[in-house]
Amino acid sequence: MTTFNPKTVYRMAVCLYPKLTTLDFQGPLEILGALTVENLTTYAALFSKLPDCAIEIEYLSHSLDPVYPGTGPGLLPTKTYKDTDAHYDIIMVPGGPAEPAVVDAIDPSLFDFLKREGPKAKYVLTICTGSWLLARTGLLNGKQATTNKSCYRIVIEDTKNLNIEWIPKARFVINDDKHIWTASGVTAGQDLGAAFIKHLVGEELAKMFLAVVELSHKEEGDDEFAAYFGLV
Repeated sequence: MTTFNPKTVYRMAVCLYPKLTTLDFQGPLEILGALTVENLTTYAALFSKLPDCAIEIEYLSHSLDPVYPGTGPGLLPTKTYKDTDAHYDIIMVPGGPAEPAVVDAIDPSLFDFLKREGPKAKYVLTICTGSWLLARTGLLNGKQATTNKSCYRIVIEDTKNLNIEWIPKARFVINDDKHIWTASGVTAGQDLGAAFIKHLVGEELAKMFLAVVELSHKEEGDDEFAAYFGLV
């Protein structure tokens, strides 16, 4: 087996913390994980052509102890927010419970990491209430964003003194400079992942990867839940 040698390797950090929602990051990673060197090497025979880029993923937390999510088994970080001095091209921030007390209890090293590395990253991706965490760093000031519609009003209230344009009817929101991408609730992370892989490798290759996971995804404005929760 010949190892795939990409022209570009994007270093990606996934931010972990207690009580997070596992599907928030695992959903889009089932799509973006197709771009790891290992998977591109293993499954090369499935594709008629390969991209010229790959993704190398690390999982960060406040310590190297297992991180216990809201549902599912413990997760093992590979590095801590304080101990990593790597530059990350992509940062992913999943969400968790829509409770200010839970957000307040998150270790400050996560927010320090986002403040330090977020502006330098090429892309910052949030899913569900991950945009709420990002908002608390100031990185969403002057930006558009969305979040889980079931807790939309809670997030709006908590961030009302910040200069953020929250979009109620959106499956995901991509800012014009393509730096920050925010998804609505949980499964919307897969739709964001689909849009992001198209951005990285183009429509043709993205279709092949999405077909492997058999994902029928929604576009940016295809959001039925804003009306369900009385936001529009």
